Amino acid sequence: MERKHFLKLLTFLPIIAEAKGLERLLGKNFTFDNSQTMPVFFIGHGDPNNAFLDNPFTQSLRRMAASLPQKPSAILVISAHWQSLDNTFISTKSNYTSSYYPVQGASGLAGSFLEENPTLQADDQRELDHGAWAILKHLSPNADIPVMEMSIDLAKPLNEHWKLAQQLNTLRNKGVLIIGSGNIVHNLELSTLHMFSQKPYGWALEFDEWVKKKIDDRDFLSLLLYQQQGKMARKSVPTLDHYLPMLYALALMRKNEPITHTYEEVFAGISMRCFRIG
Repeated sequence: MERKHFLKLLTFLPIIAEAKGLERLLGKNFTFDNSQTMPVFFIGHGDPNNAFLDNPFTQSLRRMAASLPQKPSAILVISAHWQSLDNTFISTKSNYTSSYYPVQGASGLAGSFLEENPTLQADDQRELDHGAWAILKHLSPNADIPVMEMSIDLAKPLNEHWKLAQQLNTLRNKGVLIIGSGNIVHNLELSTLHMFSQKPYGWALEFDEWVKKKIDDRDFLSLLLYQQQGKMARKSVPTLDHYLPMLYALALMRKNEPITHTYEEVFAGISMRCFRIG
């Protein structure tokens, strides 16, 4: 084997080893029975200015909210913009006071969930970031549903993120709407080069369509091993922060639940794709 090929293989060994565990986890993901539970949303949140706009994207968010079978007891957001290292935090703030989206916190529910999952940590200080409030202004415009947020521990391997998402499944049975808020394709640096035309890059369109097909085929292992798609993947996912919320949403899917793509758009190096599970 040539040295360059050997070195390339070494870079994938942790991912390949992890995939064996992920395959087992993916199998376990489909052992749930269908029951009356809350859906799961993934939102490609994009520019925070969308919070104040009426456009096809924000209209699609309002349609998603209108499609809910009942008013949620609470909303949990897993946002690309709350990143942590070596710990996963759940917000236990009783009230969020941001002028953009003042809302009651789901502190009681968060506290009980933390008691059931002692490896997670509480945070009673953090305000909502724009990955949460910019979409909640359309999904829950009256701000009358309690909210909590969960951080993304970037030190965790992908299989640990998948297992953690499985723990969240109990919340769906308690009427909690879980939302992953990120972007499947998110390359701000290259997007600035298309600031005026907004014409999508070919690699951004290709990767977004590849992800859509894998979602529709329920081929989640390929999405976890997205690096194997080479240059288009490296450009589309230069960092994991915006990609991981999508994986959290998919890990929450139960047996035979439908997945509906509720919005599709790619501009420059950003995908605004949104979907609903359940």
